[in-house]
Amino acid sequence: MLRLSAILLVLFLSACQPNPEKDEVQNMERELIKYAEQGNTERVRQLLQSGASINATDEQGRTAVMAATYRNHVETVKALIQEGADINIRDHQRNNVFLYAGAEGMAEILQLAIEADADVTLTNRYGGTALIPASERGHVEIVRQLLTQTNVDVNHVNNLDWTALLEAVILGDGSENYQRIVELLLEHGADARIPDGKGVTPLQHARERGYQEIEQIILNAINEEQSE
Repeated sequence: MLRLSAILLVLFLSACQPNPEKDEVQNMERELIKYAEQGNTERVRQLLQSGASINATDEQGRTAVMAATYRNHVETVKALIQEGADINIRDHQRNNVFLYAGAEGMAEILQLAIEADADVTLTNRYGGTALIPASERGHVEIVRQLLTQTNVDVNHVNNLDWTALLEAVILGDGSENYQRIVELLLEHGADARIPDGKGVTPLQHARERGYQEIEQIILNAINEEQSE
């Protein structure tokens, strides 16, 4: 019995001992994310060569490539992708490289994500694809990029019961940028008949807000569809 107790004590004490090797790796991973956030690509490469895990996460759930994306450090993001970073990992805010770059209008990083075969079906904390916030925020070229270079679902409905078309009308200001976005969405298969959670269609929302140009764009698309 004494011998067993002694063995258990030794095992317990061993488990409590610090692990220098593990601590060193964790320190490197923290450094990796910190330098990625700063855009220090050279130091990022050095840490990866020293054994830092490229997909390690911090207390916010951010990987190095996500930290670099938040600060729009294009070259650092590019280097991390080249080294094999998983761009689909979402942090605690449900952001990943593709989703955040699309929402924030970061065309260069979005292009890198597209070329790295980002999973375009993943959604943000509102249950939306990258196309929905891009449409809401008036990022015309981002919307074009998503519609022409990916197979993102143009009619995806988020947790608010809104499509990209609905968000462009409801949360936009009816200006030229939003007119062009509505045109792009409709040209690429947006269904103007899909209503919001209360049964109100994009056309009705445009009329209520006095967005005459957008109303006409939607009417033209509906009439063209009916004539086919």
